[in-house]
Amino acid sequence: MDINKLTNWLQESSKPLLISGPCGAESYDQLRTTALELSQLPNLFLFRAGIWKPRTRPDSFEGMGDQALDWLNEVKKEFKIKTTVEVANATHVEKALKKEVDVLWIGARTTVNPFTVQEIADAMKGSNVPVLIKNPIHADLNLWVGAIERFLKNDITKIAAVHRGFYKHGQNKYRNEPMWQIPIALKTHFPDLAIFCDPSHISGNSTYLQEIAQKALDLRMNGLMIETHPNPAMALSDAKQQITPEELKVLLQNLVIRKQFAKNLISADELLQLRNLIDEVDEEILEAIGKRNEIIGKIGKFKKENNVTIFQLERWQEILRTRAALARKIGISPAHIEKIFQLLHEESMKIQNEIMNKKN
Repeated sequence: MDINKLTNWLQESSKPLLISGPCGAESYDQLRTTALELSQLPNLFLFRAGIWKPRTRPDSFEGMGDQALDWLNEVKKEFKIKTTVEVANATHVEKALKKEVDVLWIGARTTVNPFTVQEIADAMKGSNVPVLIKNPIHADLNLWVGAIERFLKNDITKIAAVHRGFYKHGQNKYRNEPMWQIPIALKTHFPDLAIFCDPSHISGNSTYLQEIAQKALDLRMNGLMIETHPNPAMALSDAKQQITPEELKVLLQNLVIRKQFAKNLISADELLQLRNLIDEVDEEILEAIGKRNEIIGKIGKFKKENNVTIFQLERWQEILRTRAALARKIGISPAHIEKIFQLLHEESMKIQNEIMNKKN
């Protein structure tokens, strides 16, 4: 089964498409107040609200449960907006569909468990209701791909993904690291898949919402999922990352919407010439890596003949130090170069290991 393109099941196509609403539905008044303001936005795709909140600690706010589904259904009808809620098991699916929720979404904590994903996919089979699938907590592309495939195997093709960042231990700028290369890899795997970005959960702080939202759109993501609350300071969950609907309007107004292609023929030709230059440089890089690997092979033979270990800590430290210094000298990020040489070093050890352990 192929993924049903978002444009085939979406009535409005204004961009960036917006999924917004409170982290958690706390009261009918809070939900209605938020929906009233958001319903006036022309690009509101879905009104979101957490009904059942999977929290790390049991004493945290875990949502208002079933009664909040009634509140959501009321604002849906009053303001003629489509709604979405997170479901974590088959019972949630049954209750949400009964209350006419338009789109269901699977959270990061659920995506990590194939058994639970399968249970939800089975519960949704035959419903024709779209599903949004957030990335797993940790940077595991296969888990994300696998979750999508489980729905496809159940003939559920109205699928979109939500990039909400990945947990990384330690002090970091963001609550969750964006690791933009992973949603890009997912898009490569499923070219027709729509991907939304969740700047709220990536940032964990409203300070960074604007920059993350802009980066997501610059990477051609289909839209944004941003949490809003009438009074974020009083929110019962994730207060720091929520903004008011009015602040959301300002954020959207400040976004730069870029086009995919240059319509001007002269500009398009200039871009093509620059890409051709990139192709030439890439070819030179690949040839250089090939030459490097040949030398590594000779080093492997030398170490085997002289009974020398593969890993040489002092040499590796020297490479990191000198390459970082050279990077600074020519204006390249040392951190970027370190990542590249980490990969080259892994390949070097692999080549040497194959040579040294090959039977004569």
